[in-house]
Amino acid sequence: MGVEGTSGLRRSPLHERHLAAGAKFASFGGWSMPLEYAGGGVVAEHTAVREAVGLFDVSHLGKVGVVGAGALAHVNRVLTGDLDRIGPGQAQYTLLCNPDGGVVDDLIAYVTGSDEVLLVPNAANASAVVAALHMGAPEGVEVVDLHDAYAVLALQGPRADEVLAAAGVPVELDYMAFARVRLGDTLVIVCRTGYTGERGYELVVPVAGAEAVWDALVAAGEAYGLRPAGLGARDTLRTEMGYPLHGQDLSPQISPLQARSGWAVGWSKPDFVGADALRAEKKAGPSRLLRGLRAEGRGIPRPGMVVRDAEGAEVGTVTSGTFSPTLRTGIALALLAPTVGEDDTVTVDVRTRREPFRVVKPPFVASHVR
Repeated sequence: MGVEGTSGLRRSPLHERHLAAGAKFASFGGWSMPLEYAGGGVVAEHTAVREAVGLFDVSHLGKVGVVGAGALAHVNRVLTGDLDRIGPGQAQYTLLCNPDGGVVDDLIAYVTGSDEVLLVPNAANASAVVAALHMGAPEGVEVVDLHDAYAVLALQGPRADEVLAAAGVPVELDYMAFARVRLGDTLVIVCRTGYTGERGYELVVPVAGAEAVWDALVAAGEAYGLRPAGLGARDTLRTEMGYPLHGQDLSPQISPLQARSGWAVGWSKPDFVGADALRAEKKAGPSRLLRGLRAEGRGIPRPGMVVRDAEGAEVGTVTSGTFSPTLRTGIALALLAPTVGEDDTVTVDVRTRREPFRVVKPPFVASHVR
């Protein structure tokens, strides 16, 4: 389980494995998680995922079970995505919104059947997801916080299939599909999802088998260039894809429409939390839009930096920014006024300088998830 360390932060079931690998830790969502590992750091781990394969421990992510007659229908009334569009053995990216249309969390829903749904929210928001699902749950539907029951691993990169096969799990899954399979002595849920833009898998593993599964994947991946990868590489990888991070690019103050995530809303559904506000915003048009920025100079953007138009007027704010190891330049996501369009030139206040950036449409590098 996620035990509490001396710092007051929770620890992954794989904490000892990370210590042995020389991990540098960081606080994230109330957890102490690997930021990077000895022997290469963020850039080497990022490159391994793009060119070979990386293994992430993302056990800080929440795990919430909704079970009982009518569980699927109840979840569908709360979250934005239309779960009626998928069936058992499929997963869906979806959102939990507040009545004002802001995003309380973004999460993955795994549908086992009409009576069982597994949700994987962000660590810091798991309790809010549980509370929202408890509210109005019909008799017979139970919402269970499974945070301490499972670890979550992410095997990502073009050689991920080969590593799974070498570990004894030759799965064949479509994108956003999952299966229960046995890896050694442990029954795990393997889903073809991820947060890197590369072909890969996420494994939901009972805590008791987490170390054995980690060890098996590390051993199987040795021949394929596998590297353990931390949250530093996870952030640079997802930013290159333009994937939003809750708390920065999505938040209770940032709606799906503003974050250009309206595709995760089931607009034809009769109802969901925040539906009225989002439909009104869609009709009126959002007041700001999340767009990509690519440096035309040497500036490295960071969250909170001001974005200006060609005349120097403030037109937005950077929400996520980093140095792209793949492109070898600065990239960012920024909430900008709707008057700013693709291919416009803007500047970002980087310390005491105004650095030039081009407005682009993410992803910044090609996606290979499918």
